[in-house]
Amino acid sequence: MNGTEPNYKEAFEELQLIVSEIEQGEISVDELSDKVKRAAQLIKICKTKLSTTEEDVNVILKELDSSTNESSE
Repeated sequence: MNGTEPNYKEAFEELQLIVSEIEQGEISVDELSDKVKRAAQLIKICKTKLSTTEEDVNVILKELDSSTNESSE
């Protein structure tokens, strides 16, 4: 990668690739530890991005809800 944190799509795609390689037995025992560590990093990135997105959406929904309530009064 380019040294920056991947976006959700990139992280998810790389995670799928690692899982596929493990399932197909394409990874040597020497590589397995590194791949599992990388997969754990990618899962953390995805979970963080999903959590942040959920929080952002909830804030927006609350703002929309409060503005709708104010205009109906």
